[in-house]
Amino acid sequence: MDCCVCSPMASMYRPPRNTICASCYEGAKAIIAFFNDEEQGGDADQGSVKSHGLTKLNNATKGLREAWEEARCREEEAKQRVSFLQQGFAAAWKDGLHTDIAVSPGTGPPIQAHKAILAARSEVFRHILVGGDGCKAPAGDSISLPELAHDELSHLLGFLYTGALTCTEERHLHALLVAGDKYDVAFLRRACEARLAARVEARNVLRTLEVAELSSSLALKERAMGTVVEHAEQVVFSPEYEEFAVRNASLCVQITRALLAAKSFPAKTTQPAT
Repeated sequence: MDCCVCSPMASMYRPPRNTICASCYEGAKAIIAFFNDEEQGGDADQGSVKSHGLTKLNNATKGLREAWEEARCREEEAKQRVSFLQQGFAAAWKDGLHTDIAVSPGTGPPIQAHKAILAARSEVFRHILVGGDGCKAPAGDSISLPELAHDELSHLLGFLYTGALTCTEERHLHALLVAGDKYDVAFLRRACEARLAARVEARNVLRTLEVAELSSSLALKERAMGTVVEHAEQVVFSPEYEEFAVRNASLCVQITRALLAAKSFPAKTTQPAT
């Protein structure tokens, strides 16, 4: 069972996180029983109650300690496994070992990659490369991703090989979020959403809102819309908003509705008749 107390994944976002293993359950139950016995025992038979309670507590502590040590060993093993896989795939890609496809960006030279990695990481790439479900396999050994610049394509491929998001520039994160949605790489989408959501502020909220709409990112869109409402005057009266309104009529309607919903109207009071 994936325990929310001793599991190596307990510190990561993993909904719902409400399961507990037998060892932790028994330990928690023994601790609760110890304190219940202590409260109910009073002065009568105080020594025997404490002795019985301490025995339970020691057993519980031993079980939790063993579970914790086991969890630490599993976590360390998982880290070593991830590092082993990342280093191997990354080295094969960077050194160009047995690459069999060239991925061309919109600008710049193509980047060599492995069909197997692309197909394994993305169902969209798998259909493109294999040619299934009515899709035609690409002619030759190259595909083109014209919506990505060379640096953005490099970050995308690096993520597919290692699972690590190394870029920090917002424009690259925007492009990668859209790419993650287009090529159905859910892990990349979540990573980009988390970074962009942490950076949303009045100066960049309109662009973030556009990207969230384009990539169907509801969580990022909600975060951006909240920032628009919070800084309404600064955002709506900015020069960028005029250009934004021309490109995004539907989002402007949603912003107007959000502002009206957040606006607090003073309650009307009825004057007593004289």
